Amino acid sequence: MRFKDKVAIITGAGQGIGRYYAHRFAEEGATIIVAEINEAKGKSVAGDITDKGHEALFIRTDVTDETSTEAMAKRAAEKCGHIDILINNAAMFHTLGIKPFHEIPVAEWAQVMTVNLTGIWLCCKAVFPFMKAQNRGKIINVSSDSWVQGRPGYLHYVTSKAGVVGLTRGLAREVGEWNINVNCVSYAGVTTEIERVTWTPEQAKAAITRQCIKRESVPEELVGTVMFLASEDSNFLSGQTIHVNGGAYFG
Repeated sequence: MRFKDKVAIITGAGQGIGRYYAHRFAEEGATIIVAEINEAKGKSVAGDITDKGHEALFIRTDVTDETSTEAMAKRAAEKCGHIDILINNAAMFHTLGIKPFHEIPVAEWAQVMTVNLTGIWLCCKAVFPFMKAQNRGKIINVSSDSWVQGRPGYLHYVTSKAGVVGLTRGLAREVGEWNINVNCVSYAGVTTEIERVTWTPEQAKAAITRQCIKRESVPEELVGTVMFLASEDSNFLSGQTIHVNGGAYFG
């Protein structure tokens, strides 16, 4: 029970790998705040966790709205007494189609940046007063291998995920004096229940050939890196990006 008496906010926890984070952290004793914009999915995940005898609370959260993120952090602190962990998992990707950079509409570019980058900043801003007051905290941001490889076809997503790494490094410098650790995980393609229109089975097979470990990743094992970053075992680690990709490339 590594996270007994800890409170973990997980954005975008209503589906995909965020849902795996929520269940695994709950199994390790954490009280889970399911910060999700989709009410039905968020309530379902929180309900599944409580049905198993663990603690979870759904708080509808729009990460692009400052009022919403501030209300989420305030309610979490009021209900649970403290905020120990923030996992910035919410992102816009699966609904994006592949297109050349010069065909990306301005509105779509702006939306991706707002969700994937501004959303992380707003959530960090929201939890910071509580983490500062208790002189500790763990913030884990989720990036992607797309920015390292410069994958073509969705430049807005690639750019936003590169920005997550820069945000992680800059924020780590600013909040370290209050013992707040800020780190990042950068994943390769992860297969979940969410349909990925930009990632075909053929692409997945080709990706495996470039890895040191010749198999597809599974969400459950990727969660382990995030759990390490959220635990006391990583208390002297900050500003880092860990590439969880089976050795497809080295960070």
